[in-house]
Amino acid sequence: MNRSRTILDRTYRTLTLRPVYHGLFWAVLFAFMVFGGSKIEGNPGDILFAEILSLCFFAVLVYTNLYYLIPNYLAKRAFLYLLLVMIVCAIVTPLEVFVLYVKFSENSDYRSFLVSIQLDIYIGNIFVTLISTVLRLIMDWWRYQNEKQVLLTQTMQSELRFLKSQINPHFLFNTLNNLYALTLKKSDKAPEIVLKLSEIMRYMLYECNEKRVQLSKEILYMHNYLDLERLRQPKEADISFTVEGNISEQMIAPLLFVPFVENSFKHGLNLHVKDGGFVRMRLRVQGEDMEFYIENSKADALPRMDHRRSGGIGLANVRQRLQILYPENHTLIINDEPGVYAVTLLLKLI
Repeated sequence: MNRSRTILDRTYRTLTLRPVYHGLFWAVLFAFMVFGGSKIEGNPGDILFAEILSLCFFAVLVYTNLYYLIPNYLAKRAFLYLLLVMIVCAIVTPLEVFVLYVKFSENSDYRSFLVSIQLDIYIGNIFVTLISTVLRLIMDWWRYQNEKQVLLTQTMQSELRFLKSQINPHFLFNTLNNLYALTLKKSDKAPEIVLKLSEIMRYMLYECNEKRVQLSKEILYMHNYLDLERLRQPKEADISFTVEGNISEQMIAPLLFVPFVENSFKHGLNLHVKDGGFVRMRLRVQGEDMEFYIENSKADALPRMDHRRSGGIGLANVRQRLQILYPENHTLIINDEPGVYAVTLLLKLI
């Protein structure tokens, strides 16, 4: 697939070079003139010379059209543009007939034939001129579409880099807060948290720069994340993560689940004091279809905040990333029930 895409890109870049597509146009036109049936009967040298002369007059018409008539009149006054094309062809056609008439002064039959087909030559000149207009419009449209796609891709990549840059500091901020609290208590769990955090940061720094990562690595990252949470949560807290299906060959956008997991602890389990609360996660893969489900317990009433809550970028962040990375291949379902908050993400792993 990548190799085919590379060949197509190279072909496009070659064909859109001005000398290339201009050369192809004149080569095809000249071949049609020579092999499409010449009006001259005689030696091949005379035939070739006559067609070269005609090609020169075509060139005068085409480049007058491309560099003067189209830029100045086509978009603004289409009717005037067509009128000017007819006028320019009406000026050039007699000159072309005169040059050919003089060149073949010794061929009386051809001279008579040349005079009789002046109208055909005039119509042919208009036709070639308008063909150049159509091709110019096609090339401009093609170039515009390509530039539009390049700009869209650059915009998407910039937005993804910005969105992903929001995830990493957000997670690091929360984890360091947890570590700080444990070090104040001189907890024996602090060294283990440092080790887990180093593994997580290694993944985020060295693995997550790619557009897609192995799903198995993303799941390992999630296990490390939950291990950190288990170290600091009460023993009675129910934290589980089950994985079903083949995950060895699937690829996924990195750090896609982190905002859901962060929210389940920050706004769920951390505020739930009865029976320890719960965070339950399930990831199921079947072919290219993936289902990620997470639910967390909720406190009966949220504590009163004396200051504005910080953060809040996680869910909006993941919505935007899904729109960019999986625009037609995801479904996000959020259920906010009394006592339970649940998120279901259906994703086609492409």
